[in-house]
Amino acid sequence: MKLKIISGNANIELAKQIVQKLGVELSETKVGHFSDGEIQVKIVDNVRGADCYIIQPTCSPVNENLMELLIIADALKRASARRITAVMPYYGYGRQDRKAEPRVPITARLVANLLATSGITRMLTMDLHAGQIQGFFDIPVDHLYGTPVILSYFQEKNLPDTVIVSPDAGGVERARSFAKHFNADLAIVDKRRPRPNEAAIMNIIGEVKGKTCIILDDLVDTAGTLTKVAEAIKSKGAARVFATASHGVLSGSAKQKIQESCIEELVITDSIPLSQEGPVEKIVVLSIASILAEAIMRISNDESISALFV
Repeated sequence: MKLKIISGNANIELAKQIVQKLGVELSETKVGHFSDGEIQVKIVDNVRGADCYIIQPTCSPVNENLMELLIIADALKRASARRITAVMPYYGYGRQDRKAEPRVPITARLVANLLATSGITRMLTMDLHAGQIQGFFDIPVDHLYGTPVILSYFQEKNLPDTVIVSPDAGGVERARSFAKHFNADLAIVDKRRPRPNEAAIMNIIGEVKGKTCIILDDLVDTAGTLTKVAEAIKSKGAARVFATASHGVLSGSAKQKIQESCIEELVITDSIPLSQEGPVEKIVVLSIASILAEAIMRISNDESISALFV
């Protein structure tokens, strides 16, 4: 099957890096709007019988980018593409993955249903907010991790007396795996969340005094939790504090909070394009284009991608 890479407007730079590594051209696609704001899509290239990959994280503006993805998929399906894979390095609406209280939706499942209905036949994503979201899909899901590029970055820094800190109990498995690869100790922050995007730090399990701490999470949104965790471990005697997350959502005043915090560096990937609005001096962006390009090539050639599941 001929390989076709299509990009919406969510992260065109990442799409360009991916096609450069694959040695192919980015398929010509027109994504615009009607006068009333409705999204208008036209696939210019011939995709009949093609193996198509849509590069489109559902980052801000989330609803716009999600609808772009669905409409592009529908256009490809109606143009007789043989296989349509959504490459969503950041899976939006993933934070509501269960009924944590009465009368709330499970948006992670809703979006999964929408993607499959639009004609998408396979999902390629990275660092889901919860691994069980894969079970919401009735189509194959390849779940990659940004760990290799982040791990390499910190290994090159050669930081002494390192402790990997999980900012909550839900992230312990992720932090433990990272600590194992890094050959570092593990600490866990026990927190209570009185309301969304707000956290109260309760207790720190593990030794952080005199240590170099790396706070590990899947995403950073408002940075409220992240900066409070950093303050808490610094107050317990941590020598230095770094933070890392695969997805830098960084909404609202997040960048300002990070700039004013005790965090020396926030290391993120380019799964979401970094806006230059606000201070970015403490933010380091690592590229995941190589990982995604390798995964796309292996899927297209019907090869195993388990070697990428680090």
